[in-house]
Amino acid sequence: MLNYTAIVAFDEGHDISSLCTHIPLSLTTQKGYEGELTEDSSIRYTVATAASLRMYSFMGGGLFCAIVGNILLVVSTATDYWMQYRLSGSFAHQGLWRYCMSGKCYMQTDSIAYWNATRAFMILSGMSCFGGIIAGILSFAHFSAFEKFNRSFAAGIMFFISTLFVMLAMAIYTGVTVNFLGKRFGDWRFSWSYIMGWVALLMTFFAGIFYMCAYRMHECRRGGGSGR
Repeated sequence: MLNYTAIVAFDEGHDISSLCTHIPLSLTTQKGYEGELTEDSSIRYTVATAASLRMYSFMGGGLFCAIVGNILLVVSTATDYWMQYRLSGSFAHQGLWRYCMSGKCYMQTDSIAYWNATRAFMILSGMSCFGGIIAGILSFAHFSAFEKFNRSFAAGIMFFISTLFVMLAMAIYTGVTVNFLGKRFGDWRFSWSYIMGWVALLMTFFAGIFYMCAYRMHECRRGGGSGR
């Protein structure tokens, strides 16, 4: 097409130099426009990739905290070192299910309200945290059946519920122990099972924070995509 136009212009006596000077300009403009589009698409892709990496980093951090928190909840609930004290000159310790004296452990047969409440809230906390872990793992996958169900948000809510339950359990046990058992036993202290319960509370709380941040980033990406 360019050769034909140049021949016609030459035959008719027109100045072909003007034609030759305009053709490169138009081609350069078109190539420049295509270059700008390519550069803009590359920038958008880079920004989207960085946002995805940050979102998955939050989810990975939240999942790690949740798994650690769930392990701590199980160990704290099952072990017998919530409280240590001296009874009749001998060392003793107790948990939510058993008390141990002189190297022998016995089941807690008394149905005491604060023990039952602490046990129930610790078990509910562990179950909620486990459910949040399942939702958190599923949030890494993309299942069409769950398109309208945001798994990151659900995981965050479950971790916050777990935090609430373990906080209630620790508050009940702390209050009763300080006000009742502490006065009964002169030489006593909280032990490592009790401390693990508080650490589990922090882990589940941070897991909820991380997953909520991931959810907000996902919503911002989806809102930005629909806006364009």
